[in-house]
Amino acid sequence: MRLLMLGGTGFVGGAVLNEAVRRGWSVTVFNRGLHGTTPGGVHRLRGDRTAPDGLAALAGGEWDLVVDTWDGAPRAVRDAARALAGAAPHYVYVSSGSVYAPPVGLGTDEDAPVFPAEADAGDGDYPHNKAGGERAAVEVFGDRALLVRAGLILGPGEDIGRLPWWLHRIARGGEVLAPGPRDLPVQYVDARDLAIWLLDRGIEGVGGAYNVVSRTGHTTMGELLDAAVAATGATATLRWTDPGALLAAGVEPWNDLPVWIPRGHEYRWLQERDVERAHAAGLTCRPVAETVADTWRWLREVERVPARAGRPARAPVGLAPEREAALLAALPA
Repeated sequence: MRLLMLGGTGFVGGAVLNEAVRRGWSVTVFNRGLHGTTPGGVHRLRGDRTAPDGLAALAGGEWDLVVDTWDGAPRAVRDAARALAGAAPHYVYVSSGSVYAPPVGLGTDEDAPVFPAEADAGDGDYPHNKAGGERAAVEVFGDRALLVRAGLILGPGEDIGRLPWWLHRIARGGEVLAPGPRDLPVQYVDARDLAIWLLDRGIEGVGGAYNVVSRTGHTTMGELLDAAVAATGATATLRWTDPGALLAAGVEPWNDLPVWIPRGHEYRWLQERDVERAHAAGLTCRPVAETVADTWRWLREVERVPARAGRPARAPVGLAPEREAALLAALPA
């Protein structure tokens, strides 16, 4: 199989690239060559898809599948898709659940409305960029475009730092502010499982939109943090705290305490989406303990969360140590 990977040096792109190489596929990577490295044997093409004639290196190529993780201006997806319309039969666009237009209810499936966005739009915010990217892919490839609406993505290579923050925090030991309840269901996908699924479905020629993430409750906050304690071997003590007390203290779910979104929060739907379409199409999610342990092993090798490839840096996630200490001190004994 011949894969063209647009990008390939970021979190999800890297996972896709590694999986394709593991399978022994013929892999071509197209990017600017400014970030990261690629495994040996991968053919590299240079180009800036946002520049005039920036796609020239793709001319004359033929592939069985294209995978695109772009999250900038939708017009870059449109231009790449047009350039590749006769060069590959299928186009996989890695999108996001963020494309759903509010209000978004619990159990949202792929038929819910998405943000209005144009295929030729310039750079905007993340939800509109992804929605416009979807529209661009479908505009060119029609039902030969697979729209992968990923959820929370964890695993080795994570460049946002949600699971890495928990691992580093727990590794420091001591009393750790743990957002309750312990049995709060968490919905996520390991980047490697995401890569396996999209390559399998892409090469089969599957099209349309899919919420690609685990079922709600594949793990819980308790299981996730217990796995982090086990993986790091730390002497940390998890101090489980009522979500009402955390919210009253101004703790921001998802950002201050990564992954955590309590019941009743306006963004709780991010961890309670309908995913039966993807699971019926073969999505399999590995145990949380494996994702956590592998992420910790990777973190010890790289020492720090890598910068995001090609995009502006995001604000750091996770509570600062002094703020966590203050919150812990203010809690009832």
